[in-house]
Amino acid sequence: MHVENKRVEADTLSWVKFSGISWTHDSKGFFYSRYPAPKDGENLDAGTETSSNLYHELCYHFLGTDQSEDILCWRDPENPKYMFGASVTDDGKYLLLYIDESCDPVNKVYYCDMSAFPQGLEGFKGNHLLPFIKLIDEFDAQYQAIANDETLFTFLTNKDAPKYKLVRVDLKEPSIWTDVVPEAAKDVLESACAVNGDQMIVSYLSDVKYVLQVRDLKTGSLVHQLPIDIGSVNGISARRKDSTVFIGFTSFLTPGIIYQCNLDAEVPDMKIFREISVAGFDRTEFHVEQAFFPSKDGTKIPMFIVAKKNIKLDGSHPCLLYGYGGFNISLTPSFSVSRIILTRHLGVVYCIANIRGGGEYGEEWHKAGSLAKKQNCFDDFISAAEYLISTGYTQPSKLCIEGGSNGGLLIGASINQRPDLFGCALAHVGVMDMLRFHKFTIGHAWTSDYGCSDKEEEFHWLIKYSPLHNVQRPWEQHPDQPCQYPSTMLLTADHDDRVVPLHSLKLLATMQYVLCTSLENSPQANPIIGRIECKAGHGAGRPTQKMIDEAADRYSFMAKVLDATWNE
Repeated sequence: MHVENKRVEADTLSWVKFSGISWTHDSKGFFYSRYPAPKDGENLDAGTETSSNLYHELCYHFLGTDQSEDILCWRDPENPKYMFGASVTDDGKYLLLYIDESCDPVNKVYYCDMSAFPQGLEGFKGNHLLPFIKLIDEFDAQYQAIANDETLFTFLTNKDAPKYKLVRVDLKEPSIWTDVVPEAAKDVLESACAVNGDQMIVSYLSDVKYVLQVRDLKTGSLVHQLPIDIGSVNGISARRKDSTVFIGFTSFLTPGIIYQCNLDAEVPDMKIFREISVAGFDRTEFHVEQAFFPSKDGTKIPMFIVAKKNIKLDGSHPCLLYGYGGFNISLTPSFSVSRIILTRHLGVVYCIANIRGGGEYGEEWHKAGSLAKKQNCFDDFISAAEYLISTGYTQPSKLCIEGGSNGGLLIGASINQRPDLFGCALAHVGVMDMLRFHKFTIGHAWTSDYGCSDKEEEFHWLIKYSPLHNVQRPWEQHPDQPCQYPSTMLLTADHDDRVVPLHSLKLLATMQYVLCTSLENSPQANPIIGRIECKAGHGAGRPTQKMIDEAADRYSFMAKVLDATWNE
């Protein structure tokens, strides 16, 4: 759509997946990534395919033309699992090509000087790939460009720095790299954004809470510490030439604030530019704390606990424990209307456990919960539940656990390993078949976190915790302490082409058969049910009404089985 006159263009791009867009500065078009159209593409119900995603391509689309006229900028048929992303530098001169092979935080970096194209991008029509030059050609670390002055580039990287650092290189001398901001001893460098000419705003994660700083872009030295509440920075918006920066912020009790920060001032101020107001929400009714508890191996794990103020720790409260623990993803404070409603009206204590496998403490924390060490994730989560029970927040019959995607795997493994510990389980779009996940859509990219059953050693890691392959009758495992599985809802969607629905459907059928229908008088009285959303995918882009309907279904299920009552 043209912003000035709201005229909608007719352009339609198909088979775009795992892609951003980056415009050239002449506004003629943009770079994007796609997969080749399937052979039966015209007849295929997109989103229901299960075949592996292979042969990613980088393309350039000229605005106002058919997709068939797009320029194929890069592909690598010899490496079909590679994925490509591109970005145009702030000066409009260079195109950077980022190449990934898996979900590990490592990538290659190529570049080309678009100002050297005599006929512009139009000269590459006719299947001539762009003349990229290789800057980083090994998968040994992650590199993300922050800024450049001609050939002098600043990158955010984890090269020899698991908590990340800023480095600089001149394309004319690509073997010489220097540190600009060294790795911190404890805090994780999350992002950097070049602003105000020769300054940058950097964000650190310190014990799962954000810290914002203004630093000198050339020297890396600290200029200002920006005042910010305990919570999450969810976006820094500015061009390098701008002295005014907009910063998005949220927390468990802050629906959303956009701060306007003026860097021209002697001391930068953080003024509220926009703030989201939620009718009827009073933050003073609630209390947030961060606890640290020991896991099975003694590692201290952080957990946020959100509850009504001044509750008695007598074990009577319904509790919702959420976790993820994978792929270097950090769970930081954010606002949720649905969960605040649970806390306010059902008296729910809401908790987020920052278990290993995530990125909360850098790459070492991530690696401590992946591959052969994946069991640490489940041990951490189970220890979080035991902490909430032992400290009087809740009891097993009042405790619900929830997670999605890799977090769905977390829920499936946890109820297999400790069915006695939970009263309810909500597993969204989970990876449940750990022996075959790599065979479907983009599953091959997850082997960097899980391993692959095609390799004998890794098969033995996976078979031990794969939810689908570890459903057992707990009353037979522990006849002296008879128990059953908690009430369980497995949620999926019929067009999920990330974690295909067969994962949830196979586990649902297996649980219902092993625990219920294969026995005449099964002790399994708690329901094992599935919820399958139609015309929806892995979660992103879901219409608001579908989100409301799903939240109402899963949390009313939770409230019923935990015997939580509604209070105004």
